Amino acid sequence: MSDYYPFAALQGQEAYKEALLIAAVNPRVGGVLARGEKGTAKSTAARGLIEILPEISARPGCPYRCDPAESAGACPFCRAHPEIEPVKRPAPFLTLPLNATEDRVTGGLDFEAALASGEKRNAPGLLAEAHRGILYIDEANLLDDHIVDAILDAAASGWNVVEREGLSERLPARFILIGTMNPEEGEPRPQFLDRFGLSVAVAGLRDPAERVELMLAREKHDRDPALFRRAFAEETRRLRQNLQEAQKILPSVRVPARVKKVIAALCAENRVAGHRADLFLAEAARAKAALAGQLEVSEDIVLSVAPWVLAHRRREAAPPPPPPPAEDNAENAGEDNAEQSPEDSPEDSQEDSPEEGAAPETPRPEEGEKSAGGPVTREGEKEADSPEKETRAGEETRDETGEAQGPGPREEIYAIGATFGVRKIETAKDRLKRRGSGRRSRSRASQKQGRYVKSGPNLGQGDIALDATIRYAAPAQIRREKPPGLALALEMGDVRERIREKKMGNHLFFTVDASGSMGARGRMAASKGAIMSLLLDAYQKRDQVSLIAFRRREATVSLPLTASIDLAGKLLAEMPVGGRTPLSSALALTFRETQNALRKNPLARPIVIFITDGRGNVPLGGDGAALSPFTESLRLAQAMRADSRVKYAVVDAEEPGVVSFGLARELSLALGAEYFRPDDLKAQTLLDIVRANT
Repeated sequence: MSDYYPFAALQGQEAYKEALLIAAVNPRVGGVLARGEKGTAKSTAARGLIEILPEISARPGCPYRCDPAESAGACPFCRAHPEIEPVKRPAPFLTLPLNATEDRVTGGLDFEAALASGEKRNAPGLLAEAHRGILYIDEANLLDDHIVDAILDAAASGWNVVEREGLSERLPARFILIGTMNPEEGEPRPQFLDRFGLSVAVAGLRDPAERVELMLAREKHDRDPALFRRAFAEETRRLRQNLQEAQKILPSVRVPARVKKVIAALCAENRVAGHRADLFLAEAARAKAALAGQLEVSEDIVLSVAPWVLAHRRREAAPPPPPPPAEDNAENAGEDNAEQSPEDSPEDSQEDSPEEGAAPETPRPEEGEKSAGGPVTREGEKEADSPEKETRAGEETRDETGEAQGPGPREEIYAIGATFGVRKIETAKDRLKRRGSGRRSRSRASQKQGRYVKSGPNLGQGDIALDATIRYAAPAQIRREKPPGLALALEMGDVRERIREKKMGNHLFFTVDASGSMGARGRMAASKGAIMSLLLDAYQKRDQVSLIAFRRREATVSLPLTASIDLAGKLLAEMPVGGRTPLSSALALTFRETQNALRKNPLARPIVIFITDGRGNVPLGGDGAALSPFTESLRLAQAMRADSRVKYAVVDAEEPGVVSFGLARELSLALGAEYFRPDDLKAQTLLDIVRANT
């Protein structure tokens, strides 16, 4: 306790502190999730709360701190020893590590007891140990799914059900759930997010004077923690007493019918799913009323806590239906269809630029999407009245020999279009064991981390599967002599090893078509929006990324493999568009880069994402090559497909319409790649498909 910064000494974060007190008074509110930037005392406040929680009564020797006043659900120890007088003890505070294994969370077979006496006994996990206390999850959005599932079951029912290794037990697990997270790291699963009753946004102090005061207070604490804590002892005692009084009167606090109507109306207006929000809002309002010493909930109290209950459950209203299409005259229709005639093959196109003087159309973000902003200049400044691009004028063009030909077609820089949540792209599971971390693709783990999925022969990794070892040795016990003091005779051949799985990051190679054809009709702005969406997803999944651009005569590596998504986004924003389409060069360079990555780390899992319309028109051997540029590209793609360690995806940037060549789709077939239209990448598109079929 002496290491905790006093809860009463925390500066700012009034909403977060009040939400924690509400959850402490009434655990039925479902816990608190603090969402905010790094370094804003989210964890400090959660740990400080334990100091003001009242002590609990429990029998000495009870491993689960059962409530002596509740006979139902008592553990075997309490049922066997009802005569033991309970004593006061501090409420438990358990921190759930991100690398916790499933058996450590839920509990399992006590192997020490099994080996010594042959007794089948449960060893309590973190869920049982947190009973009647606090279960704290730092970086809650980074938890593995199988751990999340176990916590969801216990938080929903108040019971930890253990069904593993021959055990079947149902143990009480009623705790205050507190989680903290940084939204930049990605969102938790919707089911997990909905389980938190209250969600509070936490931000740093903005007033310089308050920030100075905070630094001075922290310096005092670090110099003499005991003296600092004594300075806040009286305020801590007052908070604890107020909490105890609120817990006593909570059962008497009622919600009048008129207030229940207000709660129902608020939830309906915010389009929340289900009825959990109504129940949590009523319980949170009761707890706040109890903290204020009131025996009846008022409308003002409901309105004050409603944002914390509804913020993470609110759903946007469905967008209105699109207006009927305007009648297009024949001239407009002809212009739309004349962008490129069927006779214009990719091989014959000499300059893949938009029509001279034509400005790209500004992409129209869909409802709910975020736009990256308007047009930018080279220095990143917005232009008030210009198309969504920047032109580098006056540059000289050069012919194939490199001779200057004077001013030529201008290069354009398009702003990043609307971003969106992307669908899942991951590599298939295999039997290789890997080291690393991340959140994209599931793999067998070579470390003692991850989910224990099965057992196998002992390979000397030191991760012994005792349950499987005992089961393997059991049939031979009738023939073996038991060692003194042990109920089981084991041999080296009996030892089994745990096989674990966990999610890891990938190497993502973005190969981007920056030729002139990508500028037509705002394709590049929309494509940059799709790429930025994928980059944001890569940041959340802990991937490394590389950026390869191809235009004019060859492809170049704009960014080698790095974990800096910010740098990738900056280079993407500054990427110019113009010139021909050296697709073959892009394929060859991408292949070299992935092979280099695999040579450095043979267990790497590269994912290559091509963003192109497929209109390759620059062969590797120059214009005198025997093969047409696109045929050459297909043969290169077929050769690249032979390496099964690399996963490919193709995002088709061709504008859909009456005239469509489908070249990007042919490229995806040659690569054995997943094929997407930009809209197919959107997670919401998949959700709409599911809803339409249910």
